[in-house]
Amino acid sequence: MGPQRIVCLTEEPTETLYALGEQDRIVGISGFTVRPPQARREKPKVSAFTSAKTEAILALRPDLAIGFSDIQADIAAELVRRGVEVWIANHRSVEGILDYVRRLGTLVGAGDRAAAYADSLRRGLDAIEREAASLPVRPKVYFEEWDEPIITGIRWVAELVRIAGGDDVFPDLSAEPLAKARILASGDPVVARAPDIILGSWCGKKFRPEQVAARPGWDAIPAVRNGELHEIKSPLILQPGPAALTDGVAAIARIVQDWSARRR
Repeated sequence: MGPQRIVCLTEEPTETLYALGEQDRIVGISGFTVRPPQARREKPKVSAFTSAKTEAILALRPDLAIGFSDIQADIAAELVRRGVEVWIANHRSVEGILDYVRRLGTLVGAGDRAAAYADSLRRGLDAIEREAASLPVRPKVYFEEWDEPIITGIRWVAELVRIAGGDDVFPDLSAEPLAKARILASGDPVVARAPDIILGSWCGKKFRPEQVAARPGWDAIPAVRNGELHEIKSPLILQPGPAALTDGVAAIARIVQDWSARRR
């Protein structure tokens, strides 16, 4: 049977449980949830990324709360102290996302459906990677997760850039699990690595290409000179769940393919 009353403190468990047909188990969601859209209409919103309405959560009588990473450590600790069982996932890679889908499915008694769903997500990634293999040139890609301070992309983003046909210009930093370890002291390292494409996904606010292009010295970057600055909506790429492996990677692939087509 598994847990019957689940509070999802971030979007990815909500999206996954809906995809598995187990949405009736969800009794509360994150206020930042946008996928699937019906979840916002159907479920009460009881948390944000770094805060939660503890009393509202307790009133829902959950038998499990699911969150993500150190960002929600304080929320998790308070819920545990109040008697709620909590699962904090901590995956940071594409394989980690796929394994998360399988584990969550098993937790709610839908292991076979979850395995099939994860396999379908993997097939989609494989198809994009096969198509990318035919590109004549792989662009260098800089992904910006935040602007002040400048934060580069996390591991699953760098992996999706590679799958889509590009090469992340900060592969060393992408391996760092915490955002504070991916902060650039200045924009000079980006200029030095001369990306062909700049992708921006500023969580919670709109990416501003004109602001990025106006940074000192950035007019020397090929992506800036050629107008290759693009926004990837944060719900599509910065949540370590199914969205990143579907719409997120597809958006990156379209940008990479368009860039490649203009160079033939």
